[in-house]
Amino acid sequence: MDRREFLKGTAATAALALTGGLGTARAQMDEFAALDGMAQAKLVRDGAATPLELVDAAISRIERLNPKLNAVVFERFEKARSEAQGQLPDGPFRGVPYLIKDLSALEGEPLTYGSRLFERNVAKADDGDVYLAKQAGFVMVGKTNTPEFGLLPTTESILLGDAANPWNTDYHTGGSSGGAAAAVAAGLVPCANAGDGGGSIRIPASACGLVGLKASRDRLAAQNPSSLPVSLSVRMAVTRTVRDTAQILNMTEKKGDGASFDPVGFVNGPSSRRLKIAYYTETGIGTDADSEVKASLESTAQLCRDLGHEVIDSAPPFDARAMEEHFMALWSGGVVPIVNNARLIGLRQWRLIGKQRGLEPWTIGLAEFFEERERKNPGQFERSVAFFKEAEAIYEDYFKQFDVILTPVLRKPPLRLGELKWDLPFEEMYERTLDYSVYTGNYNGVGNCAISLPLGWSTNDLPIGSQFAARTGDERTLLELSYELEQARPWADRWAPYSAVNI
Repeated sequence: MDRREFLKGTAATAALALTGGLGTARAQMDEFAALDGMAQAKLVRDGAATPLELVDAAISRIERLNPKLNAVVFERFEKARSEAQGQLPDGPFRGVPYLIKDLSALEGEPLTYGSRLFERNVAKADDGDVYLAKQAGFVMVGKTNTPEFGLLPTTESILLGDAANPWNTDYHTGGSSGGAAAAVAAGLVPCANAGDGGGSIRIPASACGLVGLKASRDRLAAQNPSSLPVSLSVRMAVTRTVRDTAQILNMTEKKGDGASFDPVGFVNGPSSRRLKIAYYTETGIGTDADSEVKASLESTAQLCRDLGHEVIDSAPPFDARAMEEHFMALWSGGVVPIVNNARLIGLRQWRLIGKQRGLEPWTIGLAEFFEERERKNPGQFERSVAFFKEAEAIYEDYFKQFDVILTPVLRKPPLRLGELKWDLPFEEMYERTLDYSVYTGNYNGVGNCAISLPLGWSTNDLPIGSQFAARTGDERTLLELSYELEQARPWADRWAPYSAVNI
């Protein structure tokens, strides 16, 4: 049986069940473009495609579509072709093309962190998340766009430029995994590496119509390196289907000795368990979600009720103003060493460059913001660590009443490019950033797992994500619910206008 026969046969029908299948026109244009990662891997396992064919197809899509998206900022096409023809690990995604965010180190490739300060930096070894992706069988075809050091919920930087949203290229992709999200939403690759330190997986997943899971703190085998007293960030991926996300969690979680939680394993479908869901759209700081976001979330809440879940109107279980203050203390304090050592960092790369030429105003402003507050009231880190320890206990009690919390991901639908750009005055950027991403950072602070699902759309056809959160370590409940919602309101066959299946 050749590949086209396979794609038309019953085996392919099963492989494509979660992606909505391939229409004839799509198959003729690019027979792999609409397949999720697991479907592409199945082609390889069944001998219906080779890793090189999958990689070549992805490269062709990147070459055709990326010039308008600026999602992929560094290519490694020939290396990927060579690796695809070699001995790949026999993981669940063997032969599937993949992209690495430019905050993660991929040996021998640029590692700029989206910053002019690291413009000539090259990674000497793989980060842990990259190593695990390779062990899963992924083939790295390039690196994706990110804002400077991942510090903004948009992907617009001086060094790497703006990433455009495939749903409407006048709009942003979210951030900081915005290049990854644009690449997956456009079908350049089926899934892509991403990280989340304050919403950086969930925000671009919401803006680009994807699935984005932030795993629990200490769930994953490879944590994001951090000098902070509280680890905020995790590294996983953005995907088009729940099953790709579930399998990526399975391949990246800690197992055996040293695991903080019982392994989730591969969650392969919904559960019959009916959940008690807390629902709110109020921010806790005197504002509510934008009317379109609120309508979208009310639709999601009703869908959950229709499926038999109990949805109860609630309110944020924490002091939102204090949560914001302490999260920003950690967030801003994390960049102080970079700003204060910018000249030395440049010299280590044999460059005469300091903070003014090497760093964006937002990054410098964050460091100055932290240091000014520290001068007035020393001990921010210590107070913030204590606050989040107390907040963890508050959430633990809250999740004795509820199984899941449902909120927006973002307070507004996706923004136009420029509305959060690096050149805005610091105070204005600060207010806009916190207003836009008010629902996400709390889960990084307390360590709970949370997921964005593409269940809503604005009046101008831009995605609006719904955020579900569960107690720390309870990714299984989120994934089982996500499968159920994916089946009830399918999204994987709804493609952006500027994508491989429509252009």
